[in-house]
Amino acid sequence: MPILNYTTTIDVEKTMGEINRALARRGVTRISTIYDDQGVAAGIAFTMKTDYGFREFELPVRTAGVLSAMKADPAVKPAQKTAAQAARVAWRIAKDWLEAQSALIDAQLATLDEVMLPYMVGPSGETMYAVFRSQQKEITQ
Repeated sequence: MPILNYTTTIDVEKTMGEINRALARRGVTRISTIYDDQGVAAGIAFTMKTDYGFREFELPVRTAGVLSAMKADPAVKPAQKTAAQAARVAWRIAKDWLEAQSALIDAQLATLDEVMLPYMVGPSGETMYAVFRSQQKEITQ
Protein backbone atom coordinates (compact mmCIF):
# COMPACT_ATOMS: atom_id res chain seq x y z
CA MET A 1 0.00 0.00 0.00
CA PRO A 2 1.47 3.38 -0.97
CA ILE A 3 2.38 6.04 1.57
CA LEU A 4 -0.51 8.13 2.92
CA ASN A 5 -1.48 11.15 0.79
CA TYR A 6 0.97 10.24 -1.98
CA THR A 7 -1.35 11.63 -4.66
CA THR A 8 -2.04 14.99 -3.01
CA THR A 9 -1.95 18.10 -5.16
CA ILE A 10 -2.32 20.52 -2.25
CA ASP A 11 0.53 23.03 -2.04
CA VAL A 12 2.78 23.01 1.01
CA GLU A 13 1.85 26.63 1.77
CA LYS A 14 -1.86 25.79 1.90
CA THR A 15 -1.23 22.85 4.24
CA MET A 16 0.98 25.00 6.45
CA GLY A 17 -1.86 27.53 6.66
CA GLU A 18 -4.28 24.77 7.65
CA ILE A 19 -1.87 23.61 10.35
CA ASN A 20 -1.45 27.17 11.64
CA ARG A 21 -5.22 27.70 11.81
CA ALA A 22 -5.73 24.36 13.60
CA LEU A 23 -3.06 25.22 16.15
CA ALA A 24 -4.43 28.75 16.61
CA ARG A 25 -7.84 27.27 17.45
CA ARG A 26 -6.10 25.21 20.12
CA GLY A 27 -4.74 28.28 21.90
CA VAL A 28 -1.11 28.43 20.81
CA THR A 29 0.57 31.73 21.57
CA ARG A 30 3.29 31.50 18.90
CA ILE A 31 3.70 29.60 15.65
CA SER A 32 6.79 29.75 13.45
CA THR A 33 8.26 27.86 10.54
CA ILE A 34 11.53 25.97 10.82
CA TYR A 35 13.65 26.21 7.66
CA ASP A 36 16.52 24.02 6.52
CA ASP A 37 19.87 25.33 5.26
CA GLN A 38 18.42 25.81 1.77
CA GLY A 39 15.52 27.93 3.04
CA VAL A 40 12.95 25.16 2.58
CA ALA A 41 10.23 24.73 5.22
CA ALA A 42 11.29 21.76 7.37
CA GLY A 43 8.89 21.91 10.31
CA ILE A 44 6.89 24.04 12.67
CA ALA A 45 7.55 25.36 16.14
CA PHE A 46 4.90 26.61 18.51
CA THR A 47 4.27 27.64 22.09
CA MET A 48 1.28 26.28 23.94
CA LYS A 49 0.04 26.31 27.50
CA THR A 50 0.09 22.98 29.31
CA ASP A 51 -0.87 22.04 32.86
CA TYR A 52 2.71 22.98 33.77
CA GLY A 53 2.87 26.34 32.08
CA PHE A 54 3.85 27.43 28.60
CA ARG A 55 5.96 24.94 26.68
CA GLU A 56 7.74 25.04 23.32
CA PHE A 57 7.22 22.32 20.72
CA GLU A 58 9.01 21.57 17.46
CA LEU A 59 7.50 19.22 14.90
CA PRO A 60 9.88 18.29 12.08
CA VAL A 61 8.58 17.57 8.59
CA ARG A 62 11.24 15.37 7.03
CA THR A 63 10.57 15.37 3.32
CA ALA A 64 13.71 13.36 2.49
CA GLY A 65 12.30 10.35 4.31
CA VAL A 66 9.01 10.66 2.48
CA LEU A 67 10.80 10.90 -0.86
CA SER A 68 12.83 7.80 -0.02
CA ALA A 69 9.66 5.87 0.88
CA MET A 70 7.94 7.01 -2.31
CA LYS A 71 10.93 6.04 -4.47
CA ALA A 72 10.98 2.57 -2.90
CA ASP A 73 7.27 1.99 -3.49
CA PRO A 74 6.46 0.48 -6.90
CA ALA A 75 2.83 1.61 -6.56
CA VAL A 76 3.93 5.25 -6.68
CA LYS A 77 4.20 6.48 -10.27
CA PRO A 78 7.62 7.73 -11.39
CA ALA A 79 6.19 11.21 -12.06
CA GLN A 80 5.20 11.41 -8.38
CA LYS A 81 8.66 10.53 -7.08
CA THR A 82 9.88 14.13 -6.88
CA ALA A 83 11.10 16.34 -4.06
CA ALA A 84 8.18 18.73 -4.60
CA GLN A 85 5.63 15.92 -4.34
CA ALA A 86 7.38 14.50 -1.29
CA ALA A 87 7.11 17.92 0.38
CA ARG A 88 3.37 18.10 -0.36
CA VAL A 89 2.90 14.58 1.00
CA ALA A 90 5.04 15.13 4.11
CA TRP A 91 3.18 18.28 5.11
CA ARG A 92 -0.23 16.61 4.56
CA ILE A 93 0.86 13.71 6.75
CA ALA A 94 2.00 16.14 9.46
CA LYS A 95 -1.37 17.93 9.28
CA ASP A 96 -3.28 14.65 9.50
CA TRP A 97 -1.15 13.56 12.46
CA LEU A 98 -1.79 16.83 14.30
CA GLU A 99 -5.53 16.50 13.66
CA ALA A 100 -5.49 12.94 15.03
CA GLN A 101 -3.64 14.07 18.16
CA SER A 102 -6.14 16.91 18.59
CA ALA A 103 -8.99 14.40 18.41
CA LEU A 104 -7.41 12.35 21.20
CA ILE A 105 -7.11 15.48 23.34
CA ASP A 106 -10.69 16.61 22.55
CA ALA A 107 -12.03 13.17 23.47
CA GLN A 108 -10.01 13.26 26.71
CA LEU A 109 -8.22 10.08 25.71
CA ALA A 110 -4.90 11.86 26.20
CA THR A 111 -3.51 15.19 27.32
CA LEU A 112 -1.60 17.68 25.20
CA ASP A 113 1.71 17.01 26.91
CA GLU A 114 1.11 13.27 26.64
CA VAL A 115 0.73 13.21 22.86
CA MET A 116 3.22 15.98 22.13
CA LEU A 117 5.94 14.95 24.60
CA PRO A 118 8.46 13.80 21.96
CA TYR A 119 8.27 17.24 20.34
CA MET A 120 8.43 19.30 23.54
CA VAL A 121 11.61 21.38 23.70
CA GLY A 122 13.49 21.00 26.96
CA PRO A 123 15.85 23.34 28.79
CA SER A 124 18.77 22.23 26.60
CA GLY A 125 16.94 23.39 23.46
CA GLU A 126 16.53 19.81 22.24
CA THR A 127 13.26 17.97 21.86
CA MET A 128 12.45 15.36 24.48
CA TYR A 129 12.83 12.71 21.79
CA ALA A 130 16.36 13.91 21.00
CA VAL A 131 17.22 13.87 24.72
CA PHE A 132 15.80 10.35 25.06
CA ARG A 133 17.78 9.10 22.04
CA SER A 134 20.98 10.63 23.39
CA GLN A 135 20.47 8.97 26.76
CA GLN A 136 19.77 5.60 25.14
CA LYS A 137 23.03 5.80 23.21
CA GLU A 138 24.88 6.50 26.46
CA ILE A 139 23.21 3.53 28.17
CA THR A 140 24.08 1.09 25.38
CA GLN A 141 27.72 2.13 25.08
